[in-house]
Amino acid sequence: MNSLNELIPYLKKGVIPISETIHVYEKSLFKYEDSYIVMIKDKNKKYLICTGQSNLLHDLEGKNIDNVSKLCDLTHENRLILNNYFPFTVPRAFGRNEITVGLGDRIGMATPGHIKSIQESNAKPIFAQQSIRELNLTNRTMEDVIDCAAFSVFQEGYILGYGADGDHLKDELDISREINLGISMLTLDCSDYIKNNLDLENEYSINLLYDELDEKFKRHYEATYLNQVFQLKNTILTYTEKDLKKAAIIYSAAIQYMIYIYQNYIQPLDRSIDFEISIDETQTVTTPHDHFFVANELNTHNIMITSMAPRFCGEFQKGIDYIGDIDLFNKELHIHSQIADYFKYKLSIHSGSDKFSIYNSISQITNQRFHLKTAGTNWLEALRLIAKVKPDLYEEIFNYSYNHFNETQKFYHITPNLNNITPLQNIEYKDYYTHLNNDNVRQLLHVSFGILLTAKDNKGNFLFKNRLQTIWNEHEEDYHEIIRKHINKHLKLLNLIKPSA
Repeated sequence: MNSLNELIPYLKKGVIPISETIHVYEKSLFKYEDSYIVMIKDKNKKYLICTGQSNLLHDLEGKNIDNVSKLCDLTHENRLILNNYFPFTVPRAFGRNEITVGLGDRIGMATPGHIKSIQESNAKPIFAQQSIRELNLTNRTMEDVIDCAAFSVFQEGYILGYGADGDHLKDELDISREINLGISMLTLDCSDYIKNNLDLENEYSINLLYDELDEKFKRHYEATYLNQVFQLKNTILTYTEKDLKKAAIIYSAAIQYMIYIYQNYIQPLDRSIDFEISIDETQTVTTPHDHFFVANELNTHNIMITSMAPRFCGEFQKGIDYIGDIDLFNKELHIHSQIADYFKYKLSIHSGSDKFSIYNSISQITNQRFHLKTAGTNWLEALRLIAKVKPDLYEEIFNYSYNHFNETQKFYHITPNLNNITPLQNIEYKDYYTHLNNDNVRQLLHVSFGILLTAKDNKGNFLFKNRLQTIWNEHEEDYHEIIRKHINKHLKLLNLIKPSA
């Protein structure tokens, strides 16, 4: 079979033939009434082919091949049509009790690799996950992110459900817009409302700031927390005046914003949505007293959250392992986990990729009630493929990233030492593949994704994007296998891989 016209007669019978020129994604063959639909790739471009006489064929936008067959582009409009006929392509919420893993895909091509990994585990996937920052840096939209995820689950025949996370949303307009787009998870970033850089040892300053709070809030806080005992599973929490004042000063405004967003955007919805609170994007470590204070105030106002992301001790920098005192992290995680259990939501671990040294602790201490976010690590693994099959392009990318590091590092808190990177001229091409094992290289390339995917020459042509996408397309199976292996390493250390896998 060498043409679409030769494929159609087979497709009308629900049969997929072998082709030398057209790749047919066998797992994407679905039937609706008397119609069959399948995804193909022809000359590195993907399409849907539908044949039959059902409403599905009528509704899809595409080019007529014959009276009962269409060739359809993977457009936003056609994704919405698939949503209507195949519910597994619609993002869904998973609630408080399912283990969930966010698998952000900055280039819109990694999800099939994520599927191959996640289907070996007992975790539920959030395939469509991008922050506003990441969307802006790559000139993408949340529509595009969900489209890519939906077409990928269709391509792989993955019918077990996936989520779409409006990640780290702050602005009310962005929140409203992405909810209307159909996100199934909202991660509310409250960092703009959290006080940072307080001198917590300055009693005069703390008292002064506390006195500025609304009197009704202070009366409520003092009656609720002072001289009270809160019994967690293995921990008793009591609040001194200093504990209470500090928590109130830092988080009071943020709590009011959480309540406002819930009451105006989450509560009125006629569908389920996972609501996550992010208080981690700050310099202020979330103490157990802080965590309980925020959670208890939300509970008092009947705010139902699915998960909360505290700012843990140590550092969760991008693309590398945990930095800090692991014993202290484990000790505090025990209490944070008890607080989450007390209020019956999940703990959320942000910037969670590649934190291999603490995954077993996270799994055991939380009793596998957590949400873990990953994103940049998938971009780095995509570059690993480039290093393997096109080392000269990898060299271009590395040098461009190195020369623009001062521009790109401002978007993330990272602390690489570029002096500890072996110059590429001292490395053979065959060793570029392992160049990305160096933490300093990983962080350098992690923050450069935006500029690499949007950089143009003086004629307005992309410097790297088109070449990268062509290579990832041409080596699709290798690319997805690299992603699968890397994410599997995460899932195994988190004790999420099924024993039979």
